[in-house]
Amino acid sequence: MKQPSWVQEMNDMGAKRQPFLFILDFECQKPKIYPLDRVPDTIFYKCNSVKNYELKGQRSKPLVFEKKPVDINTFSKGFEQVMNEINIGNSFLLNLTYPTEIKTNYTLKEMFNASHAKYKLYYRDRFIVSSPETFVQIKEGKIYTFPMKGTINADIPNAREIILSDTKETAEHYTIVDLLRNDLSQVASNVNVTKFRYIDLLETHEKRLLQVSSEIVGDMPSDYHHELGSIFEKLLPAGSISGAPKKKTIDIIKKAEMDCRGYYTGIFGIFDGQNVDSGVMIRYIEKQGNTIKYRSGCGITSMSDMEMEYQELLDKVYLPIHSL
Repeated sequence: MKQPSWVQEMNDMGAKRQPFLFILDFECQKPKIYPLDRVPDTIFYKCNSVKNYELKGQRSKPLVFEKKPVDINTFSKGFEQVMNEINIGNSFLLNLTYPTEIKTNYTLKEMFNASHAKYKLYYRDRFIVSSPETFVQIKEGKIYTFPMKGTINADIPNAREIILSDTKETAEHYTIVDLLRNDLSQVASNVNVTKFRYIDLLETHEKRLLQVSSEIVGDMPSDYHHELGSIFEKLLPAGSISGAPKKKTIDIIKKAEMDCRGYYTGIFGIFDGQNVDSGVMIRYIEKQGNTIKYRSGCGITSMSDMEMEYQELLDKVYLPIHSL
């Protein structure tokens, strides 16, 4: 089977050790690859400490941020469809996502400027990403991934103990760690979970959140640069925002969600000529005509409660900026 053109392009640029930016949508139908010295001036990126802009991360005016989410009846139909598939064994975990319309006095660029995140992307005034989640990093011959599953309001009493002891969240985290360990084993050797279920603190414009993550590490072949596109083709889409088993779960997602995801839950990152850093495109805000939509998701398992999952969907609609 002929390789997609974006795979060959990444392979060729990697083999030449030519630095580049890559932006890959969830369906891998609209991939964008730019030599790092020729990224258009309408695209800003940040991958941890590496960025191509000098905008200040300060708000110049109070933020207005109103939400109009998908109604619970619409969500419940998708939820029931997913639960039916889980109950007959077609999926163990599925990340179900829906859009929330938002009203704000900030432009996309102002929201991008004000947000704080490990991975940020501003794309041609069409969408922005302010993501806390690494997809994969490749450095010094090793590949790393850090699956994130499990979120709770940090201000709830005993929040850390509650999230770490939650049966549903624990099962979901185990499933994703196992999936991503298997994914990395397709491209790396000696794959191991080196940290399991540690806690990060996230600041939003509404509240503080605790996020549960793990660390998985493997050894890469010395010539991996020649196969960068092939590596990403094998690993995509990201397991944390699809589910397990991945192929069948993606088929269910296409039926249960309202539309294609596009760049939401795709990945973007940079190859600097030696190492790779990439993030999952969540905390995603997109212009659609005259409306602005924020897409978010929740992890559905056999233990899921519909109303709690709907609330998780709503809780994830926030800007990652310090609260007032």
